[in-house]
Amino acid sequence: MELRTVILSLAFVPWVVISASMVQDWSALYRDRPAGAGNTKEDARVFLEAKRPKREIIKIPDYDPGHALLPADEPDPTPAAVAKEDLELPTCLLCVCLTGSVYCEEVVPDMTAVPPLPKETAYLYARYNKIAKITNKDFADIVTLKRIDLTGNIISEIEDGAFSKLALLEELSLAENRLVKLPILPNKLTSFNANYNKLRTKGVKANAFKKLTKLAYLYLGYNQLEAVPFLPESLRVVHLQYNNITTITDETFCKGNSTRYLRTNMDEIRLDGNPVALWQYPNGFICLRSLPIGRYY
Repeated sequence: MELRTVILSLAFVPWVVISASMVQDWSALYRDRPAGAGNTKEDARVFLEAKRPKREIIKIPDYDPGHALLPADEPDPTPAAVAKEDLELPTCLLCVCLTGSVYCEEVVPDMTAVPPLPKETAYLYARYNKIAKITNKDFADIVTLKRIDLTGNIISEIEDGAFSKLALLEELSLAENRLVKLPILPNKLTSFNANYNKLRTKGVKANAFKKLTKLAYLYLGYNQLEAVPFLPESLRVVHLQYNNITTITDETFCKGNSTRYLRTNMDEIRLDGNPVALWQYPNGFICLRSLPIGRYY
């Protein structure tokens, strides 16, 4: 019984204190009210609002990430710095990059130069763009390149050292461009395609293919060559169709009248569409397993 009394007392005392405080506040309110004021609760509310001090409203500007404050020791980016960042945008924003392969085909807006490439690029496909020139700097730092396909651009000039540092390059296609001469080519090439250009014999150095001891596929069709260039022993397929070749010699494909020399690697030679009459050179094909494709009448 005593325990219940104690519990009830503990619960009752705070209520009494709160009630007394409220009575005291209301008493003070009515004591301080202006003369002639009513005794309603609404009057009290209005009186309290009148006595409450006005708070100053501080306007906070909207947050703009473009104008966020920089640390005191970090200068504002200058226009030159911003321009440099724009120039160094990753190629993969314009092209498609897939683990060592970069695809930049028919890029919009027009791609007029070889873009900066990721360091690990091994295969570049930049076909059907508006690239007009290849410089020594375009591939200088991409020593991992194994294949470059620049088919269908408007390339009219390639600096001689453009491919000189590409020791791993095996396949190079410059087909469907506007080349009038060839640059120095990497020694490890196995396939070179320059079909549909404007190449003339004076634009192809005498030893252009001599050191390419691994070259197996050579495509020089649909150009303006007047003679067959030197062909390395490693070649399997040679396309020279639709040029201006008017003559060949017994040394062009074979070694004169030697019947001991056989060119066993050579599978296909195309000379069709040239003005040369192949029937005039019976000893010119004695080393081959099959006759070249061309005019024999």
